[in-house]
Amino acid sequence: MKPWFGLFAALMGLMVFSPSAQAAGPCNVGQAGATQAVAIGRSGRTMRIHLPAGFDPAKPAPLVFLLHGSGGTGEKMLASSGLAEAADWHGFIVAAPDAGIPIDQGFVWNIPGVPTVTGAVPGPGDADDVAYLTRAIDYLADQGCVDDGRVYATGLSGGGRMASWLGCVAADRFAAIAPVVGLRAGNPRKDRPEEPDPATCRPSRPMPVIAFAGDADTTNPIQGGGAGYWSYTMHAAEQRWAQLNGCTQVRDTRWIADKVYEEGYAACRDGADVVGRITSGGGHSWVADNDALWAFFAARTRPQRRALHAPQ
Repeated sequence: MKPWFGLFAALMGLMVFSPSAQAAGPCNVGQAGATQAVAIGRSGRTMRIHLPAGFDPAKPAPLVFLLHGSGGTGEKMLASSGLAEAADWHGFIVAAPDAGIPIDQGFVWNIPGVPTVTGAVPGPGDADDVAYLTRAIDYLADQGCVDDGRVYATGLSGGGRMASWLGCVAADRFAAIAPVVGLRAGNPRKDRPEEPDPATCRPSRPMPVIAFAGDADTTNPIQGGGAGYWSYTMHAAEQRWAQLNGCTQVRDTRWIADKVYEEGYAACRDGADVVGRITSGGGHSWVADNDALWAFFAARTRPQRRALHAPQ
């Protein structure tokens, strides 16, 4: 056998038997229209996964992470948000994980540098939730379940703050975010907490944002104040995302439904609009319109990683 032919045969063997060269098979993490607990690789953690009714195991689907509020669980968040029903209608997968830091009967998310609802700032010994969630994307994509260019994050309260954090630090993995009563654009500045700290939110690309809130929320008030992890206003968060996304047009504030008005920014780089939907009289609850949330997500796909660039 000639030397070059032997080398060629060896390389072909690597291509055939290398796991990375294998095409993902049909998704087999559960049944269409059902919710099940799925172990995520070797992470030692499981999350609730809802496959939509009519899901085709041979066709990877969009994925929406649904992140619970502080002290909650993924299972309870899935039940209270109604997002599984929206997934059945629109054809996306919902992943509802538990956060990594236990508290009472639930969990809180690890957002570095800001205190949780207990008042404690997460330390180096706490679970890395960003790593866990991005690992889950890879695992579900490798299983043939998920189109990793169409992955999104939403969440309630502390979960909304975590979704915001993912937009800041994992923009290369998420196509858009939709915080609910939890929009942030980085941690509050230590010297001027009424402003977001630019150093703590530097996404690698423009991040499309739709945020839902109630103007009567006293836990995470859109007027600012509140706990140490909150401090600045929702408008300040929208303005900062608009700056990061290079938006050049302020949207006219308009009523879009009974007691719901919309504001934000348009003409943004790569279509990364920033939209706020406010429910007049709405409190600290799931005030999101799930159909509008999905319509915003469905219009956006994450670009290939080689095309990503950092906002100026």
